[in-house]
Amino acid sequence: MKGLILALQFLTRLPLPRVEADGPAFAAAMRWFPAAGLMIGGLVAGAAWAGARIDAWTGALLALLAWVWVTGALHLDGLADLADAKGAAHRDRERLLAVLADPHVGAMGATAVALQLIAKLVLLHGLVQAAAFGPLLLIPFAARIGPLLWSRWLPPLHDGLGAQFRAVIRPADLALWGVMLLAAAFWMPALLAMAPLAGLWGWWIFTRIGGISGDSHGAGIELLESGLLLAVIVWARAS
Repeated sequence: MKGLILALQFLTRLPLPRVEADGPAFAAAMRWFPAAGLMIGGLVAGAAWAGARIDAWTGALLALLAWVWVTGALHLDGLADLADAKGAAHRDRERLLAVLADPHVGAMGATAVALQLIAKLVLLHGLVQAAAFGPLLLIPFAARIGPLLWSRWLPPLHDGLGAQFRAVIRPADLALWGVMLLAAAFWMPALLAMAPLAGLWGWWIFTRIGGISGDSHGAGIELLESGLLLAVIVWARAS
């Protein structure tokens, strides 16, 4: 359970017992990211269900607030950093790395976060209106399989968190979570959109940035979540 607790401590603001870990043990906790996603999804789905007792927009708003709170806006921060860095780099790798390391948020980063929050709110409204609370449990789980794939597939952008993750993800980890995703997709096939969406993000990162970093992982999780919300809505309407 140590790996799961470390993953939850890194990805969420949930109150948890303090666990000591060295660098390799902390990096290995990435294997538990999808499991942490299930717990995040449970809180989001619960908030959506509670708010829906009032109306669909209240359910969507409470779900979004729960999503941002439980993750501590960690992935939104990555999205903002990457948007600022890509906008300021102008094909200059050193400039891109410098902006990624800058803790300040610029106009492009703020715009990316605002658009992401608006997109999630609207998409959450669609799911709440359809009383589709089950998929909200599974979307954060599916989105957090993405970083495992990117860590195995893409070179690290620099010697940081992304480089530590790359060394600890095993084929067995991908197989385990892949089987669980297939099992979940038996009930909600739209979750299979995770694979092409993750592949598209990985391809974009590799061709436009050159490698994966912690910020790219966070931004990718955010975009995967929005993409999966849209996929579930489209599937529900089509079926």
